[in-house]
Amino acid sequence: MAKLLVKLQRYFRRKPVRFFTLLALYLAAGSLVFLHSGFSGEPRVPGSPRGPTGGEGPGLPYLGVMQLSRGFKAAATMPGRARRHGPWFKSASKEPAERGKARDNGGTRSRALRGRSGREKEEDRARYIGCYVDNTRQRTLRGMSFFDYKKMTVFRCQDNCAERGYLYAGLEFGAECYCGHKIQASNASESECNMECKGERSNTCGGINRLSIYRLELAQESARRYGSAIFRGCFRRPDNMSIALPASQLMLNMSVDKCVDFCTEKEYPLSALAGTSCHCGFPTTLFPLHEREDEQLCAQKCPGEEFESCGTADFLLVYQTQVQDNRCMDRRFLPTRAKELVALASFPGAGNTWARHLIELATGFYTGSYYFDGSLYNKGFKGERDHWRSGRTICIKTHESGQKEIESFDSAILLIRNPYKALMAEFNRKYGGHIGFAAHAHWKGKEWPEFVANYAPWWATHTLDWLRYGKKVLVVHFEDLKRDLFVQLQRMVGLLGITACEDRLLCVEGQKDGNFKRSGLRKLEYDPYTPEMRKMISGYIKTVDTALKLRNLSGVPDDYYPR
Repeated sequence: MAKLLVKLQRYFRRKPVRFFTLLALYLAAGSLVFLHSGFSGEPRVPGSPRGPTGGEGPGLPYLGVMQLSRGFKAAATMPGRARRHGPWFKSASKEPAERGKARDNGGTRSRALRGRSGREKEEDRARYIGCYVDNTRQRTLRGMSFFDYKKMTVFRCQDNCAERGYLYAGLEFGAECYCGHKIQASNASESECNMECKGERSNTCGGINRLSIYRLELAQESARRYGSAIFRGCFRRPDNMSIALPASQLMLNMSVDKCVDFCTEKEYPLSALAGTSCHCGFPTTLFPLHEREDEQLCAQKCPGEEFESCGTADFLLVYQTQVQDNRCMDRRFLPTRAKELVALASFPGAGNTWARHLIELATGFYTGSYYFDGSLYNKGFKGERDHWRSGRTICIKTHESGQKEIESFDSAILLIRNPYKALMAEFNRKYGGHIGFAAHAHWKGKEWPEFVANYAPWWATHTLDWLRYGKKVLVVHFEDLKRDLFVQLQRMVGLLGITACEDRLLCVEGQKDGNFKRSGLRKLEYDPYTPEMRKMISGYIKTVDTALKLRNLSGVPDDYYPR
């Protein structure tokens, strides 16, 4: 055997070209075998995963009923979908027949019906307005625009427009998306907006020089904008106008742009339109922007722009300019060591980072953390680097829910959020960062059902543990904080033992979003929760609701339960 190897070695040493030729053939053969196994095998691609099954939810652990555990794992089946094989021409051969069907007399009608049903599905985030004339000389929607001639969908257009704060989204030619704050054209026949979207055949995306337009009802999720200004609403004229809004100017050719530009130049954060008068100022106790009026009371056309409203002498249309209100931007560490440790406790995804931002603006002091997140430190949370027991921060962020950890704090603000939204927010943070979004592959893969199976029980045990072991707990619902920030922030600051001036709290309302809010509409075009998941989560919601009411607190908001 040894002699044979020596002979081979000498042979290839004398003729290296043959050696390398054989080596190349060997590698090529190996590659072909590998490719063949890849095509002939039966890999399984996750289909629509079934979530963990659950009943009506376990009872309260401190009532001696079933114990919830953060480590709970329900068995979840992952049915796969066999990979489709076969030559490309087999699937392609079906297309002419399908195209033929689309060309029959009922083609237009069927597309219209599909478009209508698709629009009905979009009602939770946008309302279909109608079909409008559009041309290159005078655009119907004059905001931003983008095109995708392969994958355009109704949702994608709406999402991009809402993310930038526009009120309307319009689709044309099946692939073009236009955004705007107002519609500047006349109606067209619905039959003229019957082109299928390039990315979905179940919906229509306008027509030739025709726009299918949607009003983005959830535009308030991101701030409603007019260019760079944020729309705040219609408000009654303050009693002492000259003090409440100190800068003003008469503009006979008034428009929103002119008034906003004037107030920006004067370095005021508020721009208030009153017919032909433009007023500028700050949110103060004289003009707090708490009691909004019906927008129809401000619906008087601007002299300089017929498609805009400019308010009246008695009802002001208010916009927030890009000028920063610096009355609440200063922050520092506590001058003396805190006597008590106050927790800002929440389940992950319940808005803890946003709440910290609000508290820091309202009090002027840094918040701390039970952990260390370098990305948050770099974004301005300087208390992130301090040890949580340092006593230099006003409160400490924590997601812990064990008895020992909870009893380490003297009091707590317990932030609770709708579990359906909290789970999705935490999943987005885990796979997309603090203000990013998880990829669709993660939602469709095994990660999402496993995440729900592990984290949904923890959502319940987190609240139950803090109610049971917390020494002094103030419950704040995330939804109430969004809806009535001023009042809820007053409650939170009160627990922290800080007397925040009212003007500072009003300043916070104008800077409330910061850089820690996911903008735009929900990034999924489908509901990621299966019926089994919803049944399980509904049980946990009932458990938490009962626990809150047993402590004479208001139960969970109605929108926690699925519609």
